[in-house]
Amino acid sequence: MNEWCGWRDATERALYGPDDGFYTRPGGPGPAGHFRTSVHVSPLYAGAVATLLCRVDDALGHPDGLTLVDVGAGRGELLTGVLAALPDEVGARLRPYAVERAARPQGLDPRIGWLAELPAPGSVTGLLFANEWLDNVPVDVVETDADGVPRRVLVRADGTERLGGPVDGADAEWLRRWWTPPLAADATEDTATTGGAPAPGIRAEIGRPRDEAWARAVRTLRAGLAVAADYAHERGGRPLFGTLTGFRDGREVHPVPDGSCDITAHVALDACAGPSAERLTQREALHALGVDGRRPPLALASTDPAGYVRALSAAGSGAELTDPAGLGGFGWLLEPVGDRCAGLLKPGGA
Repeated sequence: MNEWCGWRDATERALYGPDDGFYTRPGGPGPAGHFRTSVHVSPLYAGAVATLLCRVDDALGHPDGLTLVDVGAGRGELLTGVLAALPDEVGARLRPYAVERAARPQGLDPRIGWLAELPAPGSVTGLLFANEWLDNVPVDVVETDADGVPRRVLVRADGTERLGGPVDGADAEWLRRWWTPPLAADATEDTATTGGAPAPGIRAEIGRPRDEAWARAVRTLRAGLAVAADYAHERGGRPLFGTLTGFRDGREVHPVPDGSCDITAHVALDACAGPSAERLTQREALHALGVDGRRPPLALASTDPAGYVRALSAAGSGAELTDPAGLGGFGWLLEPVGDRCAGLLKPGGA
């Protein structure tokens, strides 16, 4: 079909259609076949999540039903890495679950439960982790017309776009609260104060479905910590022309909602955040969990050459994960449920 619809509906079909969705088609390679997330860069990332899980476990008093939920789990790579990195005592108590709309991959560790949707509200005690999940929650796109009126962008399966009707209702309210487009060039100081017309041709993604998806994810916790790690921007620095894009075979491509490519957009994590949330960069979060990119001392090359090579490799991976111009610039949103899991990434947090 090639009818006109909003980007949210078009993306839902393109990514998650039951027969030919980019993520759900049988036999597909999963995210790792098209782009590298932090999970695929290095085992250090899974090790850091394992460290965070142990901190959650300590804070909760080592519960028998400790659970790790990986939302948007791909092919289970993160959970596999965390299980390998955990101390035996913690791993023996852990209930690991992958939440993923694609089918369970063959050969996955049988300890990992595979869920097509989030667990029931209040059913989880432990850590919920969502690495690059929210950027694939479909959203609508808006663009201001010649008069500065935000209109919904309509798209066909071949990627052709046109402007639809003005945005209204809850989506318009979300834009008023979380989006600050530049004003038209002829706006005066008075109109800027009272809300003059935005400049034409400015684009944004309406993040309301992501706010709701994240709130549902947090509600699955009875006690513990929910973490989202993703491409992110803040209200004061939203890109003028939006961030909607595509990926295929390791390269960024024009987004076409026909199932041939990933479709993604950066996340307004400030809008997702609840009242008790903490926001960090990935660089800050991983440093707090013991990952950095410092080179090992050269003297180690003489006393333990093999250890030096291993440490040098880890330093390179750590540098990539914490690079502020790359993965280290990702946003981490931490949402504690209950008082005991607040501040776990502050210095000395445990």
